[in-house]
Amino acid sequence: MTRLFSPLQLGPYTLNHRVVHAPTTRLRANSDDSPSEMMLEYYSQRASDGGLIITESTHVSYDSRGYLGAPGIYEDSHIAGWRKIADAVHAKGGRIFMQLGHDGRQSHVDLTGGAAPIAPSEVPFEGEALTQNGWVPVSMHRAIDVAEIQTVIEYYRKSAERALAAGLDGVELHSANGYLADTFLQDGTNKRTDAYGGTIEKRARFLIEVVTALVSVWGANRVGVRLSPSGQWGSISDSNPEATFTYAAEQLNRFGLAYLHVIEPRVKGVETLDEHQKPVAAALLRRVFDGPIIAAGGFNGDSAEEILHKGDADLVAFGRHFTSNPDLPRRLQHGLPLTPYDRAAFWGGTHVGYIDYPCYQDEENRRSA
Repeated sequence: MTRLFSPLQLGPYTLNHRVVHAPTTRLRANSDDSPSEMMLEYYSQRASDGGLIITESTHVSYDSRGYLGAPGIYEDSHIAGWRKIADAVHAKGGRIFMQLGHDGRQSHVDLTGGAAPIAPSEVPFEGEALTQNGWVPVSMHRAIDVAEIQTVIEYYRKSAERALAAGLDGVELHSANGYLADTFLQDGTNKRTDAYGGTIEKRARFLIEVVTALVSVWGANRVGVRLSPSGQWGSISDSNPEATFTYAAEQLNRFGLAYLHVIEPRVKGVETLDEHQKPVAAALLRRVFDGPIIAAGGFNGDSAEEILHKGDADLVAFGRHFTSNPDLPRRLQHGLPLTPYDRAAFWGGTHVGYIDYPCYQDEENRRSA
């Protein structure tokens, strides 16, 4: 595991290893969307000396919500809870970036305050949102007008300011998995004929303008972007994903970002579509992106080491394995067995399957007692 546990400079930060905590939605926020004490414990448990945590997707506005229980950063009242989390991660020598997201058409009127969810275009699909009534079919969305787009971009900028005030180390734009920014980029969901649709250049405009807003707050070297080339989550699609995503990655070079975070198409949310499929998305974008690349999606210790040695990625993000192994970097480094994850506890619930997993030594002590 020498490459996985070698240091790396990421923007202004020196990381001691390349195991990244992926942005993993767990839906344990308070009823006002502020971070809960359980969330504080969860992130504190998974912080490691010189390691990077990327938070779960955090809503930039009330009407950007698609999952009840997901946290927000759209109110000043959310800052204090996130500051506690940042302080806890820093106390263990770790770094933490906040993923900023807008769920777009993957929502329901019960979550948006009664307003129809927004998207670049009206393209019906069969999806579900999580409301107080459980998982329900999404509400029909509407196409956002040009003036409203600027309002949404301002939501991202203000949320970035709050994340900065909360003491985090950077922000990541969630432009993946069929959420709002991703639906602007791909032509299966963007049917616009104005300045934000049609050609690849116009479809990438929303992405570039949001990144510009985030960079205006943080500086480029503390901003990352997450993309999911050829991903299927949220019924997303593109007629030429290679052209679309290589163009987007090339355009992001203008900023000098902290990193590009790439989800491999062999996964769909928490499901692995083909465990034998080799990673291809990071390799595609490595050809054109100049900065560090984080690869995500279906990796274990061996395959993470392999992609780093190949040079297609500089860091590897783990989601499912981190849910049940709070000390995952140590386990990978020393070849220790991994605790199996519990899918039933992924999205919402109590502390069970969330913050009750012991570290390896604690687990061994418990077994021998």
